[in-house]
Parts: sequence; structure tokens; C-alpha cells
Amino acid sequence: MAITLPELPFASNALEPYISANTLSFHHGKHHNAYVTNLNKLIEGTPFAGQDLEEIVKTSKEGIFNNAAQVYNHTFYWHCMKKGGGGKPTGKIAAKIDEAFGSFDKFVEEFKAAGATQFGSGWAWLVLDQGKLKITKTANADTPLAHGQKPLLTVDVWEHAYYLDFQNRRPDYLTAFVDHLINWDFVNSNL
Repeated sequence: MAITLPELPFASNALEPYISANTLSFHHGKHHNAYVTNLNKLIEGTPFAGQDLEEIVKTSKEGIFNNAAQVYNHTFYWHCMKKGGGGKPTGKIAAKIDEAFGSFDKFVEEFKAAGATQFGSGWAWLVLDQGKLKITKTANADTPLAHGQKPLLTVDVWEHAYYLDFQNRRPDYLTAFVDHLINWDFVNSNL
């Protein structure tokens, strides 16, 4: 069973002016696609070839893991955004955020700090860890799935996610993500 590059869950220009169609062309069409292509080459003829993506992430090591986790992380990330998203959440996640962090503003502060302070390439996450909300960050291809955590929300802080639109202003990208892009419906569906 080959791993395929998923379609974006929105039009390539839907996230403008915050994330441009040009950025998505490179990020989805080149970076994400390269992970899919590399993963398929690495798993061909191995027991991983018959597994689904999450199982490959949970059971593989090194080269296969890096590519599988990046396919998973990117696919998850696309669903974390939508046109007209961002702002305060509604539904179950709103109450859980208030319970875990004291307020939405405190959550935003901690989530953006996790993304801004991730040294080099990686991800900031909102996860369920043993039933409790937690903000975490992972380097490179690492993913909460590998640590027994359930991902709810992620933001990609590899430079290719924001550099064409924000250059070296990662905090501005994180603010745009939180204020204008988060797909809280998707986050709620992950609960």
C-alpha cells in the first residue's frame, strides 16, 4: 500500500495573506511530497509497505521514521488551518484550555513561546497526555505519536513553513497562525 500525498484541505490561496499560495506550493508540493516519495522508496519490499502511516510512525526507526513522521506531521498541520480560522475556540476544547491553562490568553502565550523557542527546525503541539492538555515541542521529524501522546493541534516551525512570507520573523508567523488560521473544528474533532 503506497503512501500518497494528500490534497490540501483548502484552496492554495485560501490562507492568504497569512500563508501565500507560493509558500504552499513549495511546502506542500515540494517538501511534503519529497517525504512521501522518500518514504515509499524506503518501505518498498519491507514489512512497512503493508502498514498504514500511523503504524509506520509508531514502529519504525531512523530514516523510515523521519520520512513517515514528516508525512504525518505535515498532513496533520494542513488540517490545523482554515480560511477564517484562529481566535478563541468554542466547544469542548475551549473549556479544556481554560481548565488546563487558566485562560485562552495563557494558552496562546505558552503555545507561541513553544514555537518561538524551538531551536532550529521542528513543531509546537497541543496534545492530550494521559488525559490532560499539554503544550510540547518536537525537533525535526519527531512527533507526539512516538511518545504516546494524542496530537490535537500543531504549528510547523521549520523555516520552509514561513520564510517566504515572514522571512526570519517566526513570532509574527506564530501570531498570524493563532489569530487567523487555527481550525478549532479540527482540534475539537481530535478530542
